[in-house]
Amino acid sequence: MPFSDGTGPLERALLKPDGTQSGGKQSSVRPISDQDFNRIIERGLSDGTGLLPRTGDVSIDETSNRVLDNRTPFIYEVERSRIDIVTSRAIRDRAFRRNVLDAYDSRCAFSGLKLINGGGRAEVEAAHIRPVEHGGPDAIANGLALSGTAHWMFDRGLISLNDDLTITISRHVNDLEGVRSFLQASQRATAPRVAAHRPHPNFLKWHRDNIYKH
Repeated sequence: MPFSDGTGPLERALLKPDGTQSGGKQSSVRPISDQDFNRIIERGLSDGTGLLPRTGDVSIDETSNRVLDNRTPFIYEVERSRIDIVTSRAIRDRAFRRNVLDAYDSRCAFSGLKLINGGGRAEVEAAHIRPVEHGGPDAIANGLALSGTAHWMFDRGLISLNDDLTITISRHVNDLEGVRSFLQASQRATAPRVAAHRPHPNFLKWHRDNIYKH
């Protein structure tokens, strides 16, 4: 983030009462007002790419020929209700992830990639075939180890699995060859090392019937 924009420092608390910038030594750690915080966040979230918004009308600035995107003001704090199940859910999620990644040796079932960072953490995520909110259990047979991209496509119904673990691609995919090149050359998902951990046909059918875009 720049220290200032065209109107002065983003952190207005650094200004003197007369509007000039303070010349004294600034502390590296200091309190910040809500107004300054919101101003810095809004400035940081401005992508400036000029890409068209996903929905809604498009306005063009005739001077700069840039797309005008009227952003919703940043909300600093929102009151949210809290329930005890949040803690137990987090513990269950960690166990599910650990079990699924172990079953697939931390390798993406769709792409075959096994990426581990310097801290030993795997890139793949544990994806539910039938989501928990739709009655799916935290069972290995209801899970797949997927990279972020594969997980995104699977959850949005752009790819799915047949009972024999062949990968099916939705006709709604806009880059068919790109998706095919991302998947394993066999166009088949990697099976877990233990047969009992293989994706259950009932869960796969549910995904094809309810999530997959035919």
